[in-house]
Amino acid sequence: MNIHNIERYAAYNRNSIEKTQQWHLMSKELREAVKVVSLVLPFKVNKYILENLIDWNNIPNDPIYRLVFPHRDMLKQNEYAELLKFTSNSENNAELQSIVHKIRTRMNPHPAGQMSHNIPYFEGTPLLGVQHKYKETVLFFPAAGQTCHAYCTFCFRWPQFIGEPSLKFDARSSENLVKYLRQHQEVSDVLITGGDPMVMSASSLEKYLLPLLSDDLAHIKNIRIGTKAVSYWPQRFVCDQDFGEVLRLFERMTKTGRSVALMAHYNHPNELSTEIAQRAIRNIISTGATVRVQSPLIKHVNDKAQIWIDLWNNSVSLGAVPYYMFVERDTGPNEYFHLPIFKAHQIFKDAYASISGLGRTVRGPSMSTQNGKVLIDGVVDLNGEKAFSLQFIQSRNPEWVRQPFFAKFKAEATWFDQLEPFYESDRKFFANRYHLNITRSSIDNANVAIGLATSPQPEAH
Repeated sequence: MNIHNIERYAAYNRNSIEKTQQWHLMSKELREAVKVVSLVLPFKVNKYILENLIDWNNIPNDPIYRLVFPHRDMLKQNEYAELLKFTSNSENNAELQSIVHKIRTRMNPHPAGQMSHNIPYFEGTPLLGVQHKYKETVLFFPAAGQTCHAYCTFCFRWPQFIGEPSLKFDARSSENLVKYLRQHQEVSDVLITGGDPMVMSASSLEKYLLPLLSDDLAHIKNIRIGTKAVSYWPQRFVCDQDFGEVLRLFERMTKTGRSVALMAHYNHPNELSTEIAQRAIRNIISTGATVRVQSPLIKHVNDKAQIWIDLWNNSVSLGAVPYYMFVERDTGPNEYFHLPIFKAHQIFKDAYASISGLGRTVRGPSMSTQNGKVLIDGVVDLNGEKAFSLQFIQSRNPEWVRQPFFAKFKAEATWFDQLEPFYESDRKFFANRYHLNITRSSIDNANVAIGLATSPQPEAH
């Protein structure tokens, strides 16, 4: 690709994809799957991905194809069959919408207490577009960033993109965020996420980001931006109309002494293979910002150790920092993408053993559970029985961080909620596994224990 002669961004959805030449390279069965599955899950791809990242001689097994194009096995067989009859009918059909809603509800749209436990209160009301799970870190969801340059088929934020207002969380401005942060001096990190904040223009980004640089928010030391644009639309940092303004914004932020980190979602080394993707990383780093590489472990996409070795080594050679390998979350079509956690650990171990110290900044495999990020530290022998060695690398309760605990070995387990404590003393770490009585009052008590303000319910009217 000639990076000095880039075509304008062009995206395709379940209807307009038929206008692309690549549509005709797909079999009838693959085209049908796109039409059926995208009734439930969001689908969007763009020209850069179609022309530069997918090997069309290797579909459907090409990893980037799997990342963006739906497969029929992402739905249960009976669900797929039930939806198939609607693909040529109006999507406003009431029966169709009822079926779709039922399937989406089954898919656990908001895992790990995102709606019930992570949303803070400010002046007696829920703070829309903000999540505060850990003492030091606040997540912010700007309304203008609630889409992406393309959608990942495994995305755990999929409810943000399906047009159901009750499943979204977003904020129109950062005004209330700033007020909240002034009252919470314990917060050092703000993560701007979505969707993808990098779909916004430079001027829109400034409106959200510059208020975080004010003198009365000096306790905010680190500003993170979660993005897939580095992979799906690297032009954003190289040759888009306002790419220079974006880079100058990053430079302006770093010159205040803040650390600016782009939490870059790369799921496969092929996403780093193009000249423009490599240039994007170098341009970002030139502003003083850092690029940290993270991804879940995804069956059909990156479920081999060599893929991770290549991803981490290539990242380091470009100046990016390997950061996280996640376990695929228990949401959306996770049954299609997940792996047993013992296998996840083996893949991580094999890859980690084959990279140099510069790449060993990476952590994983990690499960983002309701109580915190649980690291699968290994499979051990305890009194002649196999067990998982686990620890929290981040937790709602800071006293749990880096405290080893154990779970009974379960070969088929794919998520933390499927595990059971090995010792009775480990049971406290599995509180949500046993559905203990967790109320708003108990959440407030926990918040007080770690230094957060309580979150009063609004008065009834």
